[in-house]
Amino acid sequence: MTTNRRIQITRGRSFVLLGALGLVAVALAGPLHARQAAVDLTKVDALFSRWTTATPGCSVGASIKGRVVVNKAYGMADLEHDVPNTADTIFEAGSVSKQFTAAGVLLLAREGKLKLDDPVRKYVPELPDYGAPLTIRHMLMHMSGLRDWGSVEGIAGWPRTTRVYTHAHVLDIVSRQKSLNFPSGSQYSYSNTGYNLAVVIVTRVSGMPFADFEKERLFKPLGMTRTSWRDDFTRVVKSRAIAYEQRGDGYNQDMPFENVHGNGGLLTTVGDLLKWNDNFEKPVVGDASFVAEQQAPGAFNDGRPGNYALGLQVGNYRGVREVGHSGATAGYRAHLLRLPDQGVSVAVLCNASSGAATQYARAVAELLMPGALSAATPGRAGGAGPAAAPAQRLAPTAAELQALTGTYVSDEAETTFVAVVADGALTLKRRPDAVIRLTPTATADVFTAGGLGTITFRRDASGRVTALSVRQDRVWDLRFERR
Repeated sequence: MTTNRRIQITRGRSFVLLGALGLVAVALAGPLHARQAAVDLTKVDALFSRWTTATPGCSVGASIKGRVVVNKAYGMADLEHDVPNTADTIFEAGSVSKQFTAAGVLLLAREGKLKLDDPVRKYVPELPDYGAPLTIRHMLMHMSGLRDWGSVEGIAGWPRTTRVYTHAHVLDIVSRQKSLNFPSGSQYSYSNTGYNLAVVIVTRVSGMPFADFEKERLFKPLGMTRTSWRDDFTRVVKSRAIAYEQRGDGYNQDMPFENVHGNGGLLTTVGDLLKWNDNFEKPVVGDASFVAEQQAPGAFNDGRPGNYALGLQVGNYRGVREVGHSGATAGYRAHLLRLPDQGVSVAVLCNASSGAATQYARAVAELLMPGALSAATPGRAGGAGPAAAPAQRLAPTAAELQALTGTYVSDEAETTFVAVVADGALTLKRRPDAVIRLTPTATADVFTAGGLGTITFRRDASGRVTALSVRQDRVWDLRFERR
């Protein structure tokens, strides 16, 4: 490395030996016409300027054609003990983890130990038989229709991080689900459940714990020496950042105290994530056909193309092809992207729930390739336009509300709602002390319920209320029978 390319990175500052310019010159080939672009590290610093010695923060790494050009960190890894974030700090990557889980399944498939189009019940007989094919591929591309187990538990009053969930819990929850959100392969609904079941499959087929399998087959070959799985949240992990959530004018710890992984739970650094992205360009794990298969988006039963591949979102950003994934678990935020036609990779890991990892990653990518992206769509002249009309609502009578009261039970969520009228409003009570106020909508028998979702009361042919249904983004129709 020549003297004028040497970069020394310390927390929050850059010392770049390029005279007074403070620029790192890097070669960009292909669509950027092999011109020389300049990475101004002071602009990278400006993006992350809100993170200081009084806050948590982020780590950021970026490479062009496999050459690392940004490797920096901001803010603190541990506010109690005044430990700063560094470029080698270990964060949790949230759903960025999914591509590693999918890669493990794909390795077994290429070895002939399973097929992506095998029915899941071949390996996970605990899963109910829903009467139609539900395959491993469906799960990895979020086309399975499986309800997200964490959402089901949230409806039950025990959202993730409030209990120490394990894969045994996931199997138990899944075994009680009497129906899917939709027939497998017909629609898309993001579901962590499929990726937890994928971990179970890899463990059962490979004969070794999933975390050990991934270490031997992925992390070691790629030199990802600081990467592991959070399969035991009590394990001591040196140099791990604590995750935080801002409350008022301070920060509270917000850690993922659970042992489920594969959907998330990857403990890693920005440098190791860049090594992983390099494998898509110059495969060490697998070969060209292996990485091509992982990046190929799925298709629905009717032939419609999807935009989700095997643990990867595939699309474009401002006119260029983009492959990557975002992540969020407890107070951690993450994003890993690759612009394959430009040879650009960016990894951002944050230990604050307000860390805008996706926006940061794309902003850094723009700094690496000035002028290569199409202009952002301009706003319409004359302001934002007319305000949306307020939602129309019915005003149920006291008698109509009273007709909806009663006890509603779900064996699938293992919980009970008691609907009562209080202070003129219909409310749901759930043990031990939750009281959820329902707001009427413009449709009779349909209410909204804050974080619980949409509540629909169901009637039989005679008009008698027999059940209520809960709908969320990842749970489409969870029934509670009226007792």
